[in-house]
Amino acid sequence: MSSYLATEKGTIRKKWKGRLPLALIYPNTYSLAVSNLGFQLVYSLLNGRDDLVCERFVYPAADEPLRSLESNRPLTDFPLVLGSISFEDDYPRLVALLAAGGLEPVAEARADTVGPGNPLVILGGVAVFMNPEPLASFADLMVIGEAEPVLIDLVHRLEALLTGGGSRRDMIRQVARQVPACYAPSLYSFSFGADGRVLAMEHEPGVPARVRRAVVNKVTAAAHSQLLSPEAELGMFMTELGRGCSRGCRFCAAGFIYRPPRLWSEDAVLGGLADRPAGMARIGLLGMEMAETGVLDRVADYLAENACLLSFSSLRADRISDRILELLAASRLKSAAIAPDGASERLRRVINKGLDEEDLVRAGTSLVAAGIVNLKLYVMIGLPTETEEDLAELAALVRRLHGEVLAIGRERGRVSALTLSVNSFVPKPWTPFQYLPFGGLDPEVAALCPDEKKAVLALKEKIKYLRKSLAGLANLRIKVDRPERVLQQAVLARGDRRLAPVLLDMAVRGMSMSSALRRHGLDAWQYAVRPRDKGELLPWEVVDHGITGRYLWQEYCRAMAGKKTSPCDTARCRRCGACDETVSA
Repeated sequence: MSSYLATEKGTIRKKWKGRLPLALIYPNTYSLAVSNLGFQLVYSLLNGRDDLVCERFVYPAADEPLRSLESNRPLTDFPLVLGSISFEDDYPRLVALLAAGGLEPVAEARADTVGPGNPLVILGGVAVFMNPEPLASFADLMVIGEAEPVLIDLVHRLEALLTGGGSRRDMIRQVARQVPACYAPSLYSFSFGADGRVLAMEHEPGVPARVRRAVVNKVTAAAHSQLLSPEAELGMFMTELGRGCSRGCRFCAAGFIYRPPRLWSEDAVLGGLADRPAGMARIGLLGMEMAETGVLDRVADYLAENACLLSFSSLRADRISDRILELLAASRLKSAAIAPDGASERLRRVINKGLDEEDLVRAGTSLVAAGIVNLKLYVMIGLPTETEEDLAELAALVRRLHGEVLAIGRERGRVSALTLSVNSFVPKPWTPFQYLPFGGLDPEVAALCPDEKKAVLALKEKIKYLRKSLAGLANLRIKVDRPERVLQQAVLARGDRRLAPVLLDMAVRGMSMSSALRRHGLDAWQYAVRPRDKGELLPWEVVDHGITGRYLWQEYCRAMAGKKTSPCDTARCRRCGACDETVSA
């Protein structure tokens, strides 16, 4: 048994006798797995049942066998294998994990008899219900949407089918017909044109043409950390303030696939916080950028009363109240981030961010005055319609903030630092920007030039411009991602099931994506750079988030015109369709 299990709080160990064993795999390191709230939620949901036992698998260290964390068992001992997928970069690692566990990665090559040695593979997680198709060939089933309304019913139905001894194909077909929000990729087929367009999407009789996602509408206690470990990437007790976001930033997939936005009540949030173990003082709040000021202030009061210290990933620049600043000062937090996202005020209208320069400067200086030593700014390059003038405005903002932040630091006798984190925009499914080319290229130019290198070079030139414009500023750090690496994410984000052999080559043969794409007659341009047309059938539309293509196209057109869209009002608004009937709990 791994040594760190002894230091986890609340690790669940169960005997197998009389219980259905489930494997839960996370295609990344243990430190990230134990920091992932969704992964912990599924783990605790399954182990909360007396008739189930769930054990975890994470990406092993070099030269270590793949074994469960709880009982050191191989993956082949489990009749059901569940995978939680959060990011596009997890895709090759998932395939590698299946192979390392002794399973046939490709679903259609698995034996028709299901059981230990030949399990059913069920995938879920935010990356899967954003676009299931890149991983479709590796899954017997996929859970589309949030796990709570679906997972236990699905597992119990599969347990009954396993007891009955049916074939893999029959089990998959029965679940796809009877369990809402369950997608069986083998029952669907796609045909593609030479440029990668989906020409047709067909399905077997008896299953829905599109699989409706599952949504949680109300909770009694907010999702929170179930396992704590000193090896966790985020060493804190995390609590969720809600799901989704009402703002409608046009680049953000989470703001659309988690619609309608749901803010948990004060009682639910405080209920989650109340489950923290004694002595755990550092608290991470997820969703602070969307929470109402009144709720944040009440949570701040609770944390202060209980001698807790606050941590968070980022704050909306227009949601920083005096009460939050007081708590930050008391928490002795040294780093904080705000996200302009767009380089200029014009671009922030394009992306519907709703922040002006004064909001950003006021937020930055307030945070530093409250004790923040390292202030981070998150921005994207390669957004639609971006010009050199937009980047020049960003450089001017950074210089202004730099001067004001350092002045506050000098007054307080400490050195303040500013970090500019520059990230390349990736067009994501289910957003108004899903139609756009990667790299910020004009759609007409991108359509006529089938070469992804042009997009990568355009991003590199923008990075070079920013570095030159900000050269010489003391205590300024510029962090950038490599456009070539982000190109891979862009390919996978808008991918389809033709990428299965590419992922297999990357995972098993260690090939680069570019080499694997060439080997299978594909290219990065058709996935990442080719602009999508109005009304074009998109591979991820096999799932149904309730959002209409008409609405997304309207938002795309509003973006190009620089028009603002007001935040979601779930009491009255029915613009996008997401508030209509769905699978819920």
